[in-house]
Formats: sequence, C-alpha cells, structure tokens
Amino acid sequence: MAGFRTSEQTPFDIEMRFTMNKLLSCRFNMDTNRVEARFEDGAILAIGCIAVIAIVGYLYCFSSFSKSSETKYVYIDADDNIDSVYNKVKPFAKSIPMQAFRTLTLHSGYADHIRTGRYAIHPGDGALKVWRHMKNGLQEPINLTIPSVRTIDKLAVELSKKLMLDSTEIKKALTDEAVCEKMGYDTATIACMFIPNTYDIYWNVSIEKFLERMKKESDKFWNFERTEKAKTMKLTPNQVITLASIVDEETANNGEKPMIAGMYYNRLMLRNAEYPEGMPLQADPTIKFAWKRFELKRIYNNLLYIKSPYNTYKNPGLPPGPIRIPSVAGIDAVLNHVKHEYLYMCAKEDFSGTHNFARTYQEHLQNAAKYSKALNERGIK
Repeated sequence: MAGFRTSEQTPFDIEMRFTMNKLLSCRFNMDTNRVEARFEDGAILAIGCIAVIAIVGYLYCFSSFSKSSETKYVYIDADDNIDSVYNKVKPFAKSIPMQAFRTLTLHSGYADHIRTGRYAIHPGDGALKVWRHMKNGLQEPINLTIPSVRTIDKLAVELSKKLMLDSTEIKKALTDEAVCEKMGYDTATIACMFIPNTYDIYWNVSIEKFLERMKKESDKFWNFERTEKAKTMKLTPNQVITLASIVDEETANNGEKPMIAGMYYNRLMLRNAEYPEGMPLQADPTIKFAWKRFELKRIYNNLLYIKSPYNTYKNPGLPPGPIRIPSVAGIDAVLNHVKHEYLYMCAKEDFSGTHNFARTYQEHLQNAAKYSKALNERGIK
C-alpha cells in the first residue's frame, strides 16, 4: 500500500504526520496486532498498541500546549479558583493539551492549592510542563521600571499596574511611619528609596519583600563613589535626591542639569549677613508641589504665601523630602554639578527648555522680564 509503514517511528514523526495530514480512519488489525491509521494523502501508518499508548501520552502531555507562536503569560491572582484558572488558560490552549491540563489538575489536588504568580507558556511547552510550573509556583519575573512620579499616590497607582499588589496596600505601607522607619526613612523621605531603574521581580511579591528589595537596590546604588561625592558636598544621600528632584522638575535637558544643580547648590551653601541660614532656593517646582497644582505654567506672588515646609521661598534649605522620584541623570547631575558663581536662573524666552543664568539679582530681573514678555505674547497665564 502507498505510504505503508511498519518501522518504528519517534513520537515527533508521528505527531508531524497527525499535524500535516488529515486522519481519515483508524482501526485495529487483529492479524498484525497493530493499529492502522489512514490519512488524506493516501498514507497508512501501522503501529503497535504499546506505541499507540506512548503516542497518545505524548500528544496528551508533551505536544505544544499553546496555539500561539509567541510566549503567553497567565496571571493567577489570590482570588482565583480552578474555574477562573481554566478560563485564563483556555483562550490560547489547544484542545487535547487543555484536556490533559484539566486531567492533571483533577488528579493532583492543584485546585485546592492554587499558587499565585505570572506563569509563562512558551511555544513547545506541553500540558505537563505548564501544569507542573503552575502547581509548583515556578513563575517568571517581570521587568519592573520604577516610574519617576511626583507623589506617593501616583507611585502606588503605577506600581499596582505592574504588580499583584493593590494601590491601597502600597500607599498604606509608604505612609506608615513605622514601616518607613524600618526601611531607614520617614514618610517625607521614603520616595528617596526608589531608584528609577528596571528590576527583575516576581509579579506576586508581597509588600514586605518588595520594600526590602527596593532598600537593597538603593543601598547598591549608593556605592562608595556616590557616597563619597555626597560627603564632599556635605549632603546626605536623601538630600542629594531631594535636590535632584528639584533639578529634574526644572528641566528635562540632561545636559543642563549639572548647571542648574550648581546654581541651587550655591544658594544652599551661601552664608552671609543677609542669609545666615543659606539663601532660599526659591524653586518654583516646590510651590507647585506644595499646592499639588502641577499644571501651573506661571507662579504668581499670591501663590508664594502658602504655609508649607515645601515652600522654598519662605523656608531656607531643602524641603523635607523629594518633590518627585528623580532620574538617575538628575541624581548624578547633583553629585557632579558644575562649579560656577551663578545664583539665579530663568527659563529662556525661546521656550527651548533651557535657562539664562545670572550672578546678580539685576541681571536676573532682565532675564525674567524677557521671559515674562514671551509668556504674555503667547497668552500663557
């Protein structure tokens, strides 16, 4: 017969024939004690009963589970039950491997011991591997990038989009004095612990483990070189980050950040008869933060009287904590600030995002007048 085979074949060979050709019939030949399968292309495949069992077992447990040629991820929450697990897996599962997955869960007790996590189903993974990973909690980590946001509320919301943690749970921890103190911070400085890099972390990480990880990464970031530079500036790491947060709010131009950092550092360190405690930073972004009005384009005098520790027009020195999670570029800009004599700066009238710097107040007033005129001409209030 055309295509008749009696030779031993691997499960892969047989699976390929089942995949590539439509099966027309399948019968048991008592004379040969073999199963004969007839395909659309006229081929006949004859195999022994033991081989049939092996093939069925292979197709059932080891053939590719997913219909997709791309890796798919299943997110299992704390409130998932076996039915919701099935519903999350089913959309991209092939029918036979899905049956195998159900059978394995039915006879393993998995339904009573569902593990949370983010589970990867790679092309070629069989039902047995998928089930084993989910049963044993063998999940894959996510790439979590800490966002450079302004408030703890926003940080909690953004993290909850990437992790199983709820935003309320995250916010509660970050506004709890005891939790912050355990990490070495307070509620005003806890944002200093979050260095905006990308980290491999498990999606279902607990809030305690997450904070411990962030503390570990922060300690790693503050290596000997950065720590020594901060000491030379007579600043703590938290103070460096707080200053960097102001610099980041002033400009997105990384090339100009060391200049701006140098200007604010000059004010911070200035001591004379007029400013015995240092020259006020008079940083407009801190006023926006104090009012929580981040959309403001212009800072008018009536906004400068807000009673807040973040009002750097009224209070000398740095605010009690960062006004955003600063970028690594912002932090390094402070540590490597340009040494100059500028005490004032004003946004350029060309709206390039850069600034005009001045040594004296009179020079600054001239720069401010040019910028104010440009704002008025554009109708910006």
